[in-house]
Amino acid sequence: MMKNVFDLTGKVAVVTGGTRGIGKGIALGLAVAGADIVLVQRSNDTSTQEEVKALGVRCEIVHCDLINLEEVKQVIPKAIEAMGSVDILVNNAGIQRRSPAVDFSEQDWDDVITVNLKSVWILCQQAGRHMVEKKSGKIINIASLVSFQGGLFVPAYTSAKGAVGQLTKALANEWSSQGVNVNAIVPGYIATEMNTALINDPVRSRQILERIPAGRWGNPEDFKGPALFLASEASNYVHGHLLAVDGGWLGR
Repeated sequence: MMKNVFDLTGKVAVVTGGTRGIGKGIALGLAVAGADIVLVQRSNDTSTQEEVKALGVRCEIVHCDLINLEEVKQVIPKAIEAMGSVDILVNNAGIQRRSPAVDFSEQDWDDVITVNLKSVWILCQQAGRHMVEKKSGKIINIASLVSFQGGLFVPAYTSAKGAVGQLTKALANEWSSQGVNVNAIVPGYIATEMNTALINDPVRSRQILERIPAGRWGNPEDFKGPALFLASEASNYVHGHLLAVDGGWLGR
């Protein structure tokens, strides 16, 4: 019988921002494949945890506000304490602040860079130490179309996501020979809470939709397959890749 390279039974996946949107879609997708899940979240909401457990796997919550770097530094140790190991890390959580560059506040800049880049670096570093030691692991960062393009009115977000793309490549260069895969997913325009303002803007929403070859905005379900691929043995020879899940946007 051929081995199922997508089977994650016995693996532990840590997912930040896994209670809604893309992160929730990924967490549920990995759980369906058999992975036990650690949800990293600010809130006390247990609804996603209950959905994951209903799939027959373990699910623990680690509370953390990613803007608090001292809390961030405790995530991986707490996950290992709760589950015994960490095999997969998905750095999904992020924040957005929109403003013309001339008016963009220093506080907004610092907040976005801290959550979207520095916390990602800390989690990668801590998970990486654990994974390199055991010669096995998968890290999936969530980048963005603005890892390649400039965006509008999002200078901090663009800077952070551009850096996440380069960080992914840098870590892959170091850790690929140690059995650790570091890759990123690049979402296109996805119908999530972060994009509510764009969705509700009839002009901008129409312009975006007209440019997407697939003819629709993406949704969290679209990330289950790509995340499973990068988290599983199927991607063992994939390193430092930024996988676009964008309905064809970047190819147009």
